[in-house]
Amino acid sequence: MNAPVRARPHETITLPVAGMSCASCVGRVEQALTAVPGVASARVNLATENAEVSLDGPVERGALVAAVEKAGYDVPAGTVELAVEGMSCASCVGRVENALRAVPGVREASVNLATERARVSGTADVAALVAAVAATGYEAQPVDRGAARLAERDARKDAEEAALRRDVIVAALATLPVFLLEMGGKLVPGMHGWIAATIGMQTNWYLQFALTAFVLAVPGRRFYRHGIPALLRAAPDMNSLVAVGTAAAFLYSLVATFAPALLPAGTVNVYYEAAAVIVTLILVGRWLEARAKGRTSQAISRLVGLQPRTARVRRDGRTQELAVADVRPGDVVEVRPGERVPVDGDVVEGESYVDESMITGEPVPIAKAPGATVVGGTVNQTGAFAFAATAVGADTMLAQIIRMVEEAQGSKLPIQALVDRVTLWFVPVVMGIAVLTFGVWLAFGPAPALTFGLVNAVAVLIIACPCAMGLATPTSIMVGTGRGAEMGVLFRKGEALQVLKEVEAVAFDKTGTLTEGRPALTDLELAAGADRAAVLATIAAVEAKSEHPIARAIVAAAEAEGLAVPAASKFESVTGFGVVAEVEGARVAIGADRYMAKLGHDVGVFAATAGRLADEGKSPLYAAIDGRLAAIVAVADPVKETTPAAVAALHDLGLKVAMVTGDNRRTAEAIARRLGIDEVVAEVLPDGKVDAVRRLKAAHGRLAFVGDGINDAPALAEADIGLAIGTGTDVAIEAADVVLMSGSLKGVPNAIALSKATLANIRQNLFWAFAYNTALIPVAAGVLYPAFGLLLSPMLAAGAMALSSVFVLANALRLRRFTAPMEA
Repeated sequence: MNAPVRARPHETITLPVAGMSCASCVGRVEQALTAVPGVASARVNLATENAEVSLDGPVERGALVAAVEKAGYDVPAGTVELAVEGMSCASCVGRVENALRAVPGVREASVNLATERARVSGTADVAALVAAVAATGYEAQPVDRGAARLAERDARKDAEEAALRRDVIVAALATLPVFLLEMGGKLVPGMHGWIAATIGMQTNWYLQFALTAFVLAVPGRRFYRHGIPALLRAAPDMNSLVAVGTAAAFLYSLVATFAPALLPAGTVNVYYEAAAVIVTLILVGRWLEARAKGRTSQAISRLVGLQPRTARVRRDGRTQELAVADVRPGDVVEVRPGERVPVDGDVVEGESYVDESMITGEPVPIAKAPGATVVGGTVNQTGAFAFAATAVGADTMLAQIIRMVEEAQGSKLPIQALVDRVTLWFVPVVMGIAVLTFGVWLAFGPAPALTFGLVNAVAVLIIACPCAMGLATPTSIMVGTGRGAEMGVLFRKGEALQVLKEVEAVAFDKTGTLTEGRPALTDLELAAGADRAAVLATIAAVEAKSEHPIARAIVAAAEAEGLAVPAASKFESVTGFGVVAEVEGARVAIGADRYMAKLGHDVGVFAATAGRLADEGKSPLYAAIDGRLAAIVAVADPVKETTPAAVAALHDLGLKVAMVTGDNRRTAEAIARRLGIDEVVAEVLPDGKVDAVRRLKAAHGRLAFVGDGINDAPALAEADIGLAIGTGTDVAIEAADVVLMSGSLKGVPNAIALSKATLANIRQNLFWAFAYNTALIPVAAGVLYPAFGLLLSPMLAAGAMALSSVFVLANALRLRRFTAPMEA
């Protein structure tokens, strides 16, 4: 176990503290912390639930945590993200994870090979985590998620790619003569005799020795620098396989060149070309990996690149150009045509259209006027406007999206746990197989047995490098979640990718999810001879006196059509029937059919319309103007434009669709019939949605629930997968596993289709990595030789191994071209 890292004297440590409820709690925590030897003072803030501990001597962080817990409170697990350099295969991942988990205070550690990130939850000190990683032979440093940090990371990646490209060129230039000198005779008739007649075979071997030594010592040095120490720690990795394999071939050749008498008769031969070509091919694979891995994180880079560096802010009576980091909530920011919105805010003046496609996935620009919200990173079109900043820095929607995408990309799917367990033991097992191969050939192989044993053992070591295994899952997750973000589908948890693919039914909340969430005038049919504009304006004049949601919907419809609404007088509400008022001298009555009957009007003329409205679950109202029946009106919560197509797309995916609503059953079933929904759970109270979700899960299996309101949060959490409409409440979004950034339901089938595509991609990668390595290890060991006389050359093994990693990365990158079933 790693030794705990002690905090330095005069250092300040911040600890989160949970469970405090009053000032006496604060006092008890402060007393407990102050009693720890080495603590100078402790200040605890109840509002922030943080403890600031000042030290005057060396203190272990674990001692502070223990003191808080002994006092009866908790130190919640925090999350630290580390950038880990030097990992090359899945076994590296396992060793770094084990080292981190051994640090006192660590509750969970997850390492992602594709992103080269370690995510650690717990109470451990960051310095202790960095030291633990260093003890395994890798380098780590805390990750700052800011744009500057991302640019630094990209620069480091570019430098790594450039170094690999340089090493590939150098290695190839030095390896080509070695390959031609040794293999030329097999490729070009007479070349072998020409070499023997000109420079001689011994000189030939000397040249090969010099060039191969250069390849191994200069461009190939990285394999020995990492692989040999890992081997000495009894924790071999992919570098160890390459180092042992190439060193074995080189040292055997060295003996054959300079001390051939030490080798049995008939076994004197050199394999310099194998060592040099193996290093060169694996460097080519690493270089191609570096290029491909850089492209897997382009979604994050594009999101970060959306935020402008500066903003025009009104301060002190003038407009100033400030860095975005200096914008404060409440600042009024000006945006010109064609510019990106710097931060989130509310429009206070001006009008324009804003392209929000990179945030929501919706291609149509959205109209913005005073009172509308704007999101940082979106693009203004032709107008100019000013807005008051409401969220800046890490609080902006763009920053939260980046954080969610990063967290999803760094997470592990359940399927990855099996991969990790296997790959942790894979390299030691392979080395054992290589030793066994050598021994079997030496004992039972034909002459020269030593040569056959060496060549096949090296082939086993090289073919089995588990790079592809480690990259198979995380690269697909990175590309899949990045593509989702571009479509406006945010996976808050990477595991949602796997679970969403397995759902068998989708349940929707109705109001605000399937529907717009606000009443609107949906039907207005006129009596013979009536004028629509005049009737609607007159009805709106009466309803303007009422605060009922139906009344407000009618008034809003009149205003939307640009009608001048006259004034009404003598307004009266007739309990249980309707309302009545005078408008421009005419008496206007609005109410249900029983009110019209009471007034002596025959509503039979609208019987067909009333029947249709009843079938649609709508309650009709009638209007009588100046003693004559003038119109039938219906106000309802309209179904979203994209809802029917979304339901149809879910059916096309083979899923059952259900609706959960508090509406009366007749209305709910009418909407369900229109949309083709399979099952309706109606008249559900807010606290009954969880029970409804449980019943649907029992009936249909894995269930996804889609909602947007505060009362949907428990149901979102209870479902196997919760999908929150991004236009909904923060509470619903926090309870969900997937966030649909636009209000459109097309994100639901899109998310499920993307989940299926990503998991299929992962399965393809894992099959290629595992089946490929497992199948070729016996071939490399020589099992085909007795029957067919076939052996796998170490050079071919190196090429095949490099190809497997490149294939996995290239296959994952195909997800960037994923086409959603409902993409615009």
